[in-house]
Amino acid sequence: MSADEAGLPGTGTARRHTALPKAEILIEALPWLTRHHGKTVVIKFGGNAMIDDELKAAFAQDVVFLRHAGLKPVVVHGGGPQISAQLDRHGLVSEFKAGLRVTTPEAMDVVRMVLAGQVQRELVGLLNQHGPLAVGLTGEDAHTITATQHLPEIDGERVDIGRVGEITAIDTGAIEALLEDGRIPVVSSIARSADDGHVYNVNADTAAAALAAALGAETLMVLTDVEGLYADWPNSDEVISRLTVSQLEKLLPELSSGMVPKMEGCLHAVRNGVRTARVIDGRVQHSILLEIFTDEGIGTMVVPDDNGGGTK
Repeated sequence: MSADEAGLPGTGTARRHTALPKAEILIEALPWLTRHHGKTVVIKFGGNAMIDDELKAAFAQDVVFLRHAGLKPVVVHGGGPQISAQLDRHGLVSEFKAGLRVTTPEAMDVVRMVLAGQVQRELVGLLNQHGPLAVGLTGEDAHTITATQHLPEIDGERVDIGRVGEITAIDTGAIEALLEDGRIPVVSSIARSADDGHVYNVNADTAAAALAAALGAETLMVLTDVEGLYADWPNSDEVISRLTVSQLEKLLPELSSGMVPKMEGCLHAVRNGVRTARVIDGRVQHSILLEIFTDEGIGTMVVPDDNGGGTK
């Protein structure tokens, strides 16, 4: 009997057994790699993943992995915690109405500086540790996002909350050119108005959904600080793993204010041709890879009404 047949330590048999779990993981990912190859994935980066160094690094690794696995990732980001901190340093009060930041012209200067000059630069730097991949731009660049002033309705009246924008148009030309060149676009959620020339702060969830629809993306992924959409919060922490557009429409009026823009974004994306929209827990390292490349997945996925029983 040979050493290999006996399974002695250091033989080929032992090495195969040691490596087998890694091979099984790769094989499990194969159908998802095949399905998503060449497809555009828009990822909204936010929550704890933006402020925890380990989560930021894991996020960058995931996005670069998608790129090398043959997908076309586009990252859209806001920067709520960083904006609040910088406003405090400038002696400007952070005020919210209808779940949106009241944005004076002075506050808008800070928002623009933080998003394009701080958050975006850090994220581009993390991605580019893995190669010359990421390119940062804002919605202002090449008219990528055009907006008009958003006047939310509070107690039946339209209220002026300053430089908060409502998206009126998307031009995907610059992003598509970057994707064709093999780059990873990193987009700050700022837009310029065609009406008054002002620059507006746009909700990043809304911006990501609008870009996903305009790009004809396969998937929109929204990182959050919760496991997904809960079935009966706060009475239960059971997460809804999948729901259709019609089911989500019925749930919207009951959702907490923080989840509304995220789920409205998912609804808009899927209604406008994006195959699936997912809300996933950004507190979990490598949550993007777990959602896209494993059988189980995590978080909540929204699908069209005619695909309620479909697959990931």
